[in-house]
Order: sequence, then C-alpha cells, then structure tokens
Amino acid sequence: MSSVRSGDSSSADLTARAKIRNAALAHFAREGFQKANLRAISADAGVSVGLIFHHFGNKEGLLRACDEYVLSAQTRRARTAGRPAGAGMHDLHREYLSDPEEYRLQAQYMARAIQEDTPAAITFVNAMVAESEDVFRAGAADGTMRPSSDPRALAALSILISQAVLTLPPPLARFLGHEQFGPDVLRRLTVPMLELYTHGLYTDDTLLKAAQDAWNDARPPQPDKD
Repeated sequence: MSSVRSGDSSSADLTARAKIRNAALAHFAREGFQKANLRAISADAGVSVGLIFHHFGNKEGLLRACDEYVLSAQTRRARTAGRPAGAGMHDLHREYLSDPEEYRLQAQYMARAIQEDTPAAITFVNAMVAESEDVFRAGAADGTMRPSSDPRALAALSILISQAVLTLPPPLARFLGHEQFGPDVLRRLTVPMLELYTHGLYTDDTLLKAAQDAWNDARPPQPDKD
C-alpha cells in the first residue's frame, strides 16, 4: 500500500510530514497500533526514522497526528452527508471515486481504533455519533427525515453500518462478484441501502410492536414511588 496515494495530495509531491503520516495510517490500519513498526513506516515514506522523531516526537505523537487527521476527515464527511436535497451524497460519491483507497483506509483506521479500544476510539465515537445525531434531529425537525424513538441509538447504528460497508470483508465482496471492496461494490450496495433507509423493509409495524413488547416484558419491575 503506497503512502503517495493517500492523504492530502493530488500528486506525488507531498511534504515529508504528510508522507510519514500517510504511511503510518496504512501501517496502523493494517497491523494495529502496537505492532506497527517505525522503521517500516519510515521505509514506506522514503524518509529516515530520525525524521519521524523530528516531526512527531515519538510513535505516540505520530499516532495522535493520524487520529486528528482521520477525525477531521470523518467529521467533515458526516456534515457533508447531512446537507439537504442529496447534494452532500453527490459530493461524497465524487470524493470517494477520486481516491477509493484513501477513503477506505481511513475507515479501516477508525475501525481498528474502535476494535482495539485505543484512547482515540472514544473521541472518534463521540464525535461521529454526535455529528450523526445532530443530522437526524435536524432532519426530523425540518421534515426531511422521520423522527426516531432514540436518535442517539440510531446515530450509533448508522455509524456502525457505514463502517461495515466501507470495511467490507473479502468474502462478502466475492459473494457480490468482486475480489475486494471497491467502487463497483459500493455502487452495488448504495441503492439497496438507501432503499432501506428511504422506504423501510417491512410493510407494517407488527415486528416493531412485537420487539417493543418483548423488551418491555423483559424489563425488571420498577419499584413503586411513594
């Protein structure tokens, strides 16, 4: 995985700092935060290990820089997705198609942070869920979205779904006729996913009411209040 194709550049002319950060993103996402090796990162970035220490201080400083970069990108995308009249979705598709590898790499990085429960994981989750919750509440208020009984839980679920799609395992991609996740797989999944969001799945609320009744029946009795 080449660092030159990642990050904030449309060409190979990246600063040394950006090259290091982008190479680190790939290693952290692929190998995990503990196993990633600074020598391997420096080799992929085409710089010396000493330059990593010069720019980032240590491995933890490099990790923080990657966290901040990914969080900024993911928060911006969440805000873009919430723009009205589908404009945001068009912009996100264009951004994804301009560099699918980078887009997916950042999703893998965030998924790795959450999976390993790193210090950044709670920041990622809090920021992304809060941003999505704001979008859902605003949509319910202006009539573009149906109100939810639990907007925060819905926001967490939406983040889970988007992460699952962008980090789709190879067996599921192969089931759809492709060796790995890419633009063709995303194109295949987008419309059915939006059909589900827009029209729903069931034709009546029988299952919803049954689930609500089951959870209510399973709830421990509440003590009487005097």
